[in-house]
Amino acid sequence: MRVLLVEDDDGVAGALVEALRANGHHPHRVRRGADALLAHRDHDLVLLDLGLPDTDGLEVLRKIRRVAQVPVLVLTARGDERSTVRGLRLGADDYLVKPVRLGELLARMDAVARRSAARSGASAGVVRVGDVEIDLEGRRVVVGGAEVALTSKEFAVLAALACRAGIAVSRQQLMDEVWGDAYLAVSRSLDVHLAGLRAKLGRPGLVTTIRGFGYRLGG
Repeated sequence: MRVLLVEDDDGVAGALVEALRANGHHPHRVRRGADALLAHRDHDLVLLDLGLPDTDGLEVLRKIRRVAQVPVLVLTARGDERSTVRGLRLGADDYLVKPVRLGELLARMDAVARRSAARSGASAGVVRVGDVEIDLEGRRVVVGGAEVALTSKEFAVLAALACRAGIAVSRQQLMDEVWGDAYLAVSRSLDVHLAGLRAKLGRPGLVTTIRGFGYRLGG
């Protein structure tokens, strides 16, 4: 797995990077929460310390969860119940307290990755909403029996919504998935592509705008 290690302690980070590489993973270490917010999209799993020099790790977790579903395993010295509960409620897939045995860490990483893969696999295939069919793997859209040609970005926006049909998706999450980072993407780009998408599909009620939050496909 491509593992993003967010850890400011050089000694701890060095040992973890070496151990992860020895076990077939591809770790990339960053020290700051701000760097994690930019790099998480390029990795399969995040190992997140909470005591970071620029911001609290729980705030980093909260921001990642607003825009992405990348598996996050908290690895921290904070073992109090309050921090553990907050971390899990904010969306951490697992919570481990240092020092942790390497074998347990690797096993927890594998378990988290398996759960994430199962969630992703469930969203693949063809999504049907009314007379609209969205083939996520074939990247084809059929409306009323006729195929509709979309640009790559229009399809990416539609696919991000289709993977969660009937569920509200935030603007930040859409921008992160389609443009790579919600904190760098131009919000206006999303509006333009959604307008084009709606016009081509010709189904006014297909994509619902949720004021102040984002959008929902169907439902």
